[in-house]
Amino acid sequence: MKIVNADEFNELRSNGNVVVDFYADWCGPCKMLGPIIEKVSEDYPDVNFVKVNVDENEELAMEFGVMSIPSVFMLKNGEVVNKFLGVQQERTLREIFDKTFK
Repeated sequence: MKIVNADEFNELRSNGNVVVDFYADWCGPCKMLGPIIEKVSEDYPDVNFVKVNVDENEELAMEFGVMSIPSVFMLKNGEVVNKFLGVQQERTLREIFDKTFK
């Protein structure tokens, strides 16, 4: 997954399907979730999967109302259509992404 800043994310957000993982380098659960999302993302070639560091992009995190991490938001053409908090199992992620993007 590509790590993006607020400007890069804002360019992506209105173009199709995006999954954004709000994380921090010091966050243990974030480190656990990242590889799972990375693996699952391979099955969704039409979706942009990105990570946003909340410590470096506080305004964007505030815009999305991120209160705890990891927080993952799914967008279609700029609109949030689904989200979840915390670490999820691979099977659960597949179910969430299937419901959202297929």
